[in-house]
Amino acid sequence: MVPLDKLAQITERFEYLEAQLNAGAAPAEIARISREYTELKPVVDEIRVYRRSLDDLAEAEAMLADPEMKALAEEELPRLKARIPEMEQALRLALLPKDAADARPAIIEIRPGTGGDEAALFAGDLARMYQRHAEKMGWRWEVLEEQASDLGGLKELVALVSGEGVYSRLKYESGVHRVQRVPETEAQGRIHTSAATVAVLPEADEVEIDIPASDIRIDTMRSSGAGGQHVNTTDSAVRITHIPSGIVVTSSEKSQHRNKEIAMQVLRSRLYEAERERIHSARAADRKSQVGSGDRSERIRTYNFPQGRMTDHRINLTLYALPQIMAGELTEVIDALVSHDQAERLAEIEG
Repeated sequence: MVPLDKLAQITERFEYLEAQLNAGAAPAEIARISREYTELKPVVDEIRVYRRSLDDLAEAEAMLADPEMKALAEEELPRLKARIPEMEQALRLALLPKDAADARPAIIEIRPGTGGDEAALFAGDLARMYQRHAEKMGWRWEVLEEQASDLGGLKELVALVSGEGVYSRLKYESGVHRVQRVPETEAQGRIHTSAATVAVLPEADEVEIDIPASDIRIDTMRSSGAGGQHVNTTDSAVRITHIPSGIVVTSSEKSQHRNKEIAMQVLRSRLYEAERERIHSARAADRKSQVGSGDRSERIRTYNFPQGRMTDHRINLTLYALPQIMAGELTEVIDALVSHDQAERLAEIEG
């Protein structure tokens, strides 16, 4: 059972924040108060439902002493008692510590791994899968950097995904994605295995990640054009090297100014995520679950085209719905990953 005094403290804090907002808090404080208020609201909603269920149960038990109400109480009590464990579970989930980055937009980076041309084609398939999923979710998909391969695949794609709860859902996608299928170039019809890597980073605010000018080196390069008379002869592409960490970010859109903005945006997010990973590792060095860890070297999923099968190896989930998944139907997969992650974190807290 969840301690009632803790629930009372949370409710009191929520009501205090609500009063502050209604009273017209100072402009500098409104953003902070609103953020905490928004985070607490779903928790307080669950607390109120839970308290109401306890009150209903106590009222029904009191009715047992009344001969006229006893029959009605005996009829109601099994239903009310059955609801309490459900309410407690929902409340425990609501009380789980929140990842501060969950509400942020996400930067998703996709690159081919082992497998040559086929890996580049699969990287392109993954990019389309995530773009379609973003569209289904009502999220905004903005390509920041894209390099196509010769056969129409991808050498690299960096996209910014914005919308409600984006990072909280997409963070489980970081890792190595493996594909098993017969490439179009395979004359013998043999199944090949190749891979692509996905990294999902929470977008970092400029104020959070301050990068001194002395820590970066900015190089301009000639962008590759379309060939012939359309060759781009201006030095518009930008490469930024973060000297302390060795992280290198490039952007090759048409505008040099925009390229600097994009490259700095990606660099900030990579540095922000690197710091998050450092803190996460320090706090949970012995954590067994890899779900949501963002380990880019971990093989997390296999897409088997001949069998129409997708398997997520972290939670032993297999779905024979590969065409739908590649069309962006990822909700069932991500829901299962979220539930598994919640169960793991509950076990850690309560174990």
